[in-house]
Amino acid sequence: MRRLILLLGTMIVLTTVGTSAVLAQRIHIVQPGETLFRIALNNGISLAALADANGLAAPYLIHAGNQIIIPGPNAPAPAPEAPAGSSQAPASVTTHTVQPGESLAAIAARYGLTYLQLAAMNSLANPDVLFVGQVLRVPAPAPAPAPVSPPASQPPSQPPSSPQPAPTTGTYTVQGGDSLATIAARFNINYFELAQMNGIVNPDILSVGMVLRVPGAPPPPVQPAPQESVGPPVTVAPAPVSTANTGGFELGGQALSFAHPGHMHNARMTWVKRQIKWHGEPASNFQHVIDSAHGNGFKVLLSVIGEPGGIAANPGGYYQNFANFLGGLARGGADAIEVWNEMNIDREWPSGLISGANYTQMLSAAYHAIKSANPGTLVISGAPAPTGFFQGCSTNGGDDDCYMRQMAAAGAANVLDCVGIHYNAGIVPPDASSGAPVGSSGHYSWYLPRMMNLYRSFFPSKPLCFTELGYLTGEGIGALPSGFAWASGNTLAEQASWLAGAVHRLRGSGFVRMFIVWNVDATLWSSDPQSGYAIVRPDGRCPACDSLRAAMGG
Repeated sequence: MRRLILLLGTMIVLTTVGTSAVLAQRIHIVQPGETLFRIALNNGISLAALADANGLAAPYLIHAGNQIIIPGPNAPAPAPEAPAGSSQAPASVTTHTVQPGESLAAIAARYGLTYLQLAAMNSLANPDVLFVGQVLRVPAPAPAPAPVSPPASQPPSQPPSSPQPAPTTGTYTVQGGDSLATIAARFNINYFELAQMNGIVNPDILSVGMVLRVPGAPPPPVQPAPQESVGPPVTVAPAPVSTANTGGFELGGQALSFAHPGHMHNARMTWVKRQIKWHGEPASNFQHVIDSAHGNGFKVLLSVIGEPGGIAANPGGYYQNFANFLGGLARGGADAIEVWNEMNIDREWPSGLISGANYTQMLSAAYHAIKSANPGTLVISGAPAPTGFFQGCSTNGGDDDCYMRQMAAAGAANVLDCVGIHYNAGIVPPDASSGAPVGSSGHYSWYLPRMMNLYRSFFPSKPLCFTELGYLTGEGIGALPSGFAWASGNTLAEQASWLAGAVHRLRGSGFVRMFIVWNVDATLWSSDPQSGYAIVRPDGRCPACDSLRAAMGG
């Protein structure tokens, strides 16, 4: 009722400024499922303008039945705010029109701002939502000051100073799996600064082999190789600040506890994956998970999910609150964060809102929050459930192939470091691309090489991170439930052999960054036979640990 009174008061004031102003706005009744972002989009106005017209502040909680003022084309734009850290707005501004593939961070770096400063300058309440063609206010280049000469009749009071040496810089060659943020972390600067050093307009797009200018001394010269060695010389790279995300292929395991760190180290695992669910509590509540992983000698990947009901109630607000939580985990030392899990199915995402485009909005908010908190934290997109059940994609559920296509079309490549992927339907060796002993043997999800090639085709410039990859066997446990009968012929020896074979295939591909074995130590045996995937078996043995160690080089 109080909201209605405020709106009526606003309308009365508007009638005093003339008929044209009244005609310039109208009232919209919020419908079930609508968000302020969607209303703004449908009416061709900015989210900031709509929020300003209604006196709303983030996270924009609106409900079905609310009355929302839709400002017309004559409505004044919200006054721009000064960039953070400055006492006043820029003395001179110009405009920038958003191009396909651009993010606010990329545009901000081009004009010497952070993306938060640029958002404030344009009164953007959600800096993760941009539209192609949107016109942004940006600082105009300052004119170079004219040189001041001393009067002709007087000599300079001081002799000209000796030129100062330019800051020392070196070079770095972009490797597979690198992002600008992870490279910047190695050289102890932020990725906006690194983008500016190299004149990079879009800091989310790098090419393998690109040579970047970086702070510090140039790399030491290549030493001649000994006469008996074979192969090209190797350039010594600068020592990384953090080794969390600077390596090539790495192995890890998803553990429900830290009961078997010895088995994991024996298998040459350097990562542990832990899944956590956010119910609104602060990130500090999970600090013990990060600390425990580091204390056991592992880098930690946190796979984070939340409440689908929270998304359904207010998607835009939930995305930002969830992103803020992930930023807290990154600040606490998380080495990698997987943003959600299997979001293409209605068990994990609200029915009616399932789409790769909607998820990419969440991923964008998460990426910027994580990188602002800790540029060295690896951002992995949530892996969809590999399936052909839906026979396509709808808002009630979708197969992973079309879902990933939706993500790619929405620009997800600009807001991830690694593409999350799951493979856990193995009933053939990891080099097989056909011949699965099932009626649906033509579907790609039965075959590791076909899964790899499919996901690579959507994001050819990004590495893959297998956040779940496992082989199911009931040997030593019991008969598999009917829903998993397809794996009834799998043996424990095949599990060990196929996991080792997966290491060889993934490592040799050149585009897989991480392999997380699903799983290390589950004990659940029911309609979801998680312990059948576990490499540590009920008797405490781990046959796969020995084969994995050999595959990783002993």
